[in-house]
Amino acid sequence: MAQIVYLNGKFLDSNKACVSVLDRGFIFGDGVYEVIPAYANHLFRLNEHIQRLYHSLAAIGLDISIPPDKWQAIIEELLARNGVADWSIYLQITRGVARRDHVFPPAPQQPTVFIMCNRLQPQPREMRENGIAAITLADNRWQNCQIKAISLLPNILLKQKAWEQGCQEAILHRGEHITEGAASNVFMVKNQVLYTPPKSNHLLPGITRDLVVYLAEKNQIPVQEQNFSLSDLKHADEIWLTSSTKEIMAVTRLDGQTVGTGKPGALWAKMMRLYQDYKQVLRQGKTET
Repeated sequence: MAQIVYLNGKFLDSNKACVSVLDRGFIFGDGVYEVIPAYANHLFRLNEHIQRLYHSLAAIGLDISIPPDKWQAIIEELLARNGVADWSIYLQITRGVARRDHVFPPAPQQPTVFIMCNRLQPQPREMRENGIAAITLADNRWQNCQIKAISLLPNILLKQKAWEQGCQEAILHRGEHITEGAASNVFMVKNQVLYTPPKSNHLLPGITRDLVVYLAEKNQIPVQEQNFSLSDLKHADEIWLTSSTKEIMAVTRLDGQTVGTGKPGALWAKMMRLYQDYKQVLRQGKTET
């Protein structure tokens, strides 16, 4: 189904939007991206997403002419052209079109800027009531996971292994330390305390992760940003995975074994209520707190 997308300063029908086969995003995966939810066209933590986008751009040495404060107008116009709904906005910037070379082009290129939006689907009832299954896998990705790069093949291969074993996600570890999911951040509950690995180059600084930490602190839920081991995870009372599009998922089976009671836990239920309340305020167009 055709929709309106944004490509290099123009709003186009998706069937008419074209990118050169010589684009370095296509040839090398040379670019970065963001995924931003919008509820009834109200953008979810936009400033945090754009700040992370510019950190990723700086990390790969890519300069663009669009200042951070201009993104809201561009994205809001794109949403308006596609109608009012709950959306997942995909924003991608590549180094642009250049001769195929393993070093940066000798002269500054015009970056390719692309934005599209897809309907954001609510968490399925089955997932809310029964949680999901996950497996643990060695984290064999590169050392710069804090960059939200479009070259996601290592994540895809890890996620595929999970799907082949009937699981929805792979939880990754480097040695004994848990890092993140193939497409999510990880939380663990033990003795009513919420734990999540600290930010580092081994995991993406998730926007939803940060919101969960904020909501926990605001509502007197003990939370610790510290490393924990694969063994700790396997003895957790609850395990959660977070992402901007999937929100907060409860893991109720890990490596074929039951987590906690085998159902989403009480602390997860409390956090989900807090998260949905936060979304409802945003959906009404009120200032986020």
